[in-house]
Amino acid sequence: MARRYSIYDVFTDKKLSGNPLAVIFDADGLADEAMQAIAKEMNLSETVFVQPSENPAYAARLRIFTPGRELPFAGHPTVGTAVALAERDYGTGSVEMDLVCVLEENVGPVRCAVRLRAGEVGFAEFDMPRKSQQISLPLDRQGLADALSVKQTDIGFENHVVSIWSAGVPFVMIPLHNIGVVRNLEFDAVLWEKAAPFVEGGLASAYVYCRGGVHHQAKFHARMFSPDMGISEDPATGAAVAALSGAIRHFDSLPDGHHPILVEQGIEMGRPSYIHLHIDVKDADIARGRIGGQAVRIAEGNLDI
Repeated sequence: MARRYSIYDVFTDKKLSGNPLAVIFDADGLADEAMQAIAKEMNLSETVFVQPSENPAYAARLRIFTPGRELPFAGHPTVGTAVALAERDYGTGSVEMDLVCVLEENVGPVRCAVRLRAGEVGFAEFDMPRKSQQISLPLDRQGLADALSVKQTDIGFENHVVSIWSAGVPFVMIPLHNIGVVRNLEFDAVLWEKAAPFVEGGLASAYVYCRGGVHHQAKFHARMFSPDMGISEDPATGAAVAALSGAIRHFDSLPDGHHPILVEQGIEMGRPSYIHLHIDVKDADIARGRIGGQAVRIAEGNLDI
């Protein structure tokens, strides 16, 4: 059976940058084992399988797979698929449209807003399906430092310390002193597997960040590593930024109000990515979080399976 697919570069407006995503449009009837095998064949950080939702109010049901396992939620697949579905249904080129849809993911319904403009790359933004929560577990800080090939004294800045946060997918958040330390670290998957905790049924991924960035508007510079997902390094990780929102609010004691934050990632990989995070704080807690970015199609075809 021929199943249509497209490949998008997400969290970028330039082709061959950002985080690549495979979107399989006609995925109804595929077994879990087949979807996992296809994701491994695609060998991208994530592959999305679009299926009809049982709820007619939802645009589609999404199954999200890394080369290693299925995820309940992920950011760049949500942004990329929202843009892909809008462009599939309404075309590109002269289209001028703003639309809202709900995508059903394993984490639950995710509300998305999509913007299509003539001559511009599509943009999508989604409401975080879960508020970021801190997970209290013992951490081997020396072991984590060894896995990153950094000194323990390089870890932490201002009020930020190593911690675990999840907005659907858990990450060990490791703040480093400056961008030089982040850019020069060397990740050792074997040492990470020895030092990192198991959270929510899997080995937690590493999310390393510091203030500032190469882009003059970036407020944070980040890298992400996930041996458990089969990802040596990820160019852009929306689920990690969703988790990071909790750490930012907590450690920076954000005041009530709206806080727009640009996070850059993928610089070291030669695939610069820019993730827009918006945090609304009320009564010293996150009332609402949104994540957005651009997505540009680079390929399409048929999967003969």
